[in-house]
Amino acid sequence: MLKNVLLFFVSISFVLPVNFAQADEVNIYSARKEQLIKPLLDVFTKTTGIETNLVTGKADALLKRLESEGINSPADVLITTDAGRLYRAKAAGVIQPAINQALQDQVSKNLQDPEHFWLALTTRARVMVYAKERVSPDELSSYEGLTDSKWNKRICVRSSNNIYNQSLVASMIVHKGEKATEEWATAFVKNFARRPKGGDRDQVMAVAAGQCDIAIVNTYYLGQMVNSKDEKQKQAASQVAVFWPNQQDRGTHINISGIAVTKAAKNKENALKLIEFLLSPVAQEWYAKTNNEYPVIANAKPSALLQSWGKFKSDALNLNELGINNTQAVQIMDRARWR
Repeated sequence: MLKNVLLFFVSISFVLPVNFAQADEVNIYSARKEQLIKPLLDVFTKTTGIETNLVTGKADALLKRLESEGINSPADVLITTDAGRLYRAKAAGVIQPAINQALQDQVSKNLQDPEHFWLALTTRARVMVYAKERVSPDELSSYEGLTDSKWNKRICVRSSNNIYNQSLVASMIVHKGEKATEEWATAFVKNFARRPKGGDRDQVMAVAAGQCDIAIVNTYYLGQMVNSKDEKQKQAASQVAVFWPNQQDRGTHINISGIAVTKAAKNKENALKLIEFLLSPVAQEWYAKTNNEYPVIANAKPSALLQSWGKFKSDALNLNELGINNTQAVQIMDRARWR
């Protein structure tokens, strides 16, 4: 696979920026799995001569590692998932405001830190998936609509410890206020079919197994299941369909995978070159196809699978707000007994 990826990139490398010339290295801490980032890093090295040193791990563990290492950290770049985590990295003082104007101009303002500490590499939507045989899309409307009594004991979702759910609730705080959001969360929890457990793919599997009729998941997880080598996951994915919530008002909640230059960076210029490369159309389209996430630049296309799910209106909220309102979101979820 890697050989084919390299051949593909090399064959069209003439479309990449030509100002990647400085040798040396760049050190990367990544919460994305190695197979989802290493092929791109190999092409970056082949194109620029800049060696990459990759450390992968769980997002929260990498943040704690950066805090522990302090200014002595070898990391130049942090790649992680969810704007809430990037907000935490900024609050912890482990990243710096290094995103230059050229990079800022490539990404929508709502997908980057207003003080230039981080920006998005990809987006994903947190959607409803529903059992095609038991639910009509005409019955669905919005996240708020999931409090209706007709959904009693019919909804599966991950626990409140999951930052994707925390960010969804944080976005509702901004749009609806804390009081209305708590009322929503309390009513929403009453419609759970079971105590929250497992990851997003487990929620899809539960819908397919008839344990519930609706789940809230990130689009890329469903994409992974559609393309999985595991026949059980593929079969489960085939039994559900995607519904885009809140198309009549603010739009569907989205989040990101994002990147920042660490405060301890010894190779800042190389780090910025890497970010520039990861925002190139070729890198964006490869990553979108490989992980079924949406590109953040205008001249890159989503994967064929994502296109097959149709276009949708996304929430234009500045994602920095997800971090600002995270604490309140967690408190609301706890009071609502969202376990």
